[in-house]
Amino acid sequence: MQKNSKRNSKVKVCNIELNSVNAEKEKNKSQNNFVELFPPEVTFKIFSQLDIQSLCRASVTCRSWNYTIRNSDSLWKPHCLTVRAVCQREIDNDLENGYSWRVILLRNYQKSKVKHEWLSGRYSNICSPISLPEKIMYPMDADTWGEILEAELER
Repeated sequence: MQKNSKRNSKVKVCNIELNSVNAEKEKNKSQNNFVELFPPEVTFKIFSQLDIQSLCRASVTCRSWNYTIRNSDSLWKPHCLTVRAVCQREIDNDLENGYSWRVILLRNYQKSKVKHEWLSGRYSNICSPISLPEKIMYPMDADTWGEILEAELER
């Protein structure tokens, strides 16, 4: 009987120690998360220094970062305006339709990369559809193809 009570008391002591260790880990975790510690303006300033890929990577770091990045539309606006240099019509249409900057960027980023490649003449010497790099092609609307065709005809 005494052996059982000693075991039970050791288990309780271990549970208390484990709980205090877990509490300490949680405390350290929140202390290391600047999103929860800093004012929103500071957090925004930090995240606004990231490029698109780094911003996307940061958004999958933890829930609080994801929430902050996902819901800070102004973080996405400068990147979207950069893409607008290539996809002005598409982005202006999306703005008129009320999309957020983040959604507009998601809708147009890949298209802008492909369109830029076409307009800069990268695919000017393509002889057949088989020669096109399939992985980076993106479906585009008729107006976009019209812009590309005009650029090709001017060359």
